[in-house]
Amino acid sequence: MKVLFIARSTLYTVYGGDTVQVENTAAGLRALGVEVDIKLTHEPMDYGPYQLLHFFNIIRPADILVHAQRSQKPYVVSTIYVDFSEYERTERRGFARLVTNLLSRDAVEYLKSLARWIRNGERIQSATYLLWGHRAAVRKVARHAALLLPNSHSEYHRLQQDYGIDTSYHVVYNGIDTRLFGREDVSVERNPLLVLCVARIEGKKNQLNLIRALNNTRFQLMIVGKPAPNHLSYNEACRREAAANIRFVDFVAQEHLVRYYQQAAVHVLASWNETCGLSSLEAAYNGCNLVITDKGDTREYFEDDAWYCDPSDPDSIRKAVESAAAAPFCERIRQRVQEKFNWPHAAEETWKAYKRVCGNSGEKTSG
Repeated sequence: MKVLFIARSTLYTVYGGDTVQVENTAAGLRALGVEVDIKLTHEPMDYGPYQLLHFFNIIRPADILVHAQRSQKPYVVSTIYVDFSEYERTERRGFARLVTNLLSRDAVEYLKSLARWIRNGERIQSATYLLWGHRAAVRKVARHAALLLPNSHSEYHRLQQDYGIDTSYHVVYNGIDTRLFGREDVSVERNPLLVLCVARIEGKKNQLNLIRALNNTRFQLMIVGKPAPNHLSYNEACRREAAANIRFVDFVAQEHLVRYYQQAAVHVLASWNETCGLSSLEAAYNGCNLVITDKGDTREYFEDDAWYCDPSDPDSIRKAVESAAAAPFCERIRQRVQEKFNWPHAAEETWKAYKRVCGNSGEKTSG
């Protein structure tokens, strides 16, 4: 089988969890004998050689529609469905906050797509998206997909509830490279007061409330990541508010993150929404206790083996960090990652999904 992956135009210039997911899923499928090519949505492409198209990020439906309509090929979508509407309503400031409180969530996403085109040059190639709007475009993408590939049952049910779709789905849990993050050649001493946050610096990842939670405490907070292009003022605000016990480290390549994870006692991802949080999986596999948002799908991954916090409340974040730092490492998470949340397993499940599509009987299934 030959499959074409099509992803957002900024996949490699604005590095994110979907970048890791695309690259590692492709590598895992190739190891299973599937031919996979990766293209960015703005690139010219010949659909002819491919039996199947595989898209990513249903919250960017314009990127999908143009190729689905041109190619007339069957396609699947790794939905990566996150909902940041609470963040938009409560944390935005000035005109942006006014707009998000006046308009619907889908209208806001439509305006953000236009803004990315105007400010960043991310051209909207789909006339259907421009004419129909965001909500109708998401529904069209979902309803015409041969299969949806959410990262959890919870993610699918959120998408189903929000958009009223009933497309068949197959869960493909996110994962990590256990060979890379299980390396034994890194030997560092773990600091019981070191708290780590590995994430792109932007409002949705909520570093500012994390800083407010741990400012001038006994903990040392290390924030690892580059600011997102449209969140430079947020990055500046984080640095202004940070006390002396807060340290910033620029983007670190995955192969070098192990050293950071193995130094820390706790990893925090207090985002406004997470389908999972790849850095949380990586940190857990390297011996960190986890503090993680209670928004999104995180409980399906971490169950009762993480400390959950309310991202809107710095006091909630601080209390969760204190509890996580005082507890012994939860070995169950490492075992779960080893067995279930890794890229070979994700590739196998993706391959099962492809085979379902190729032999699709049209029957509705639950994943």
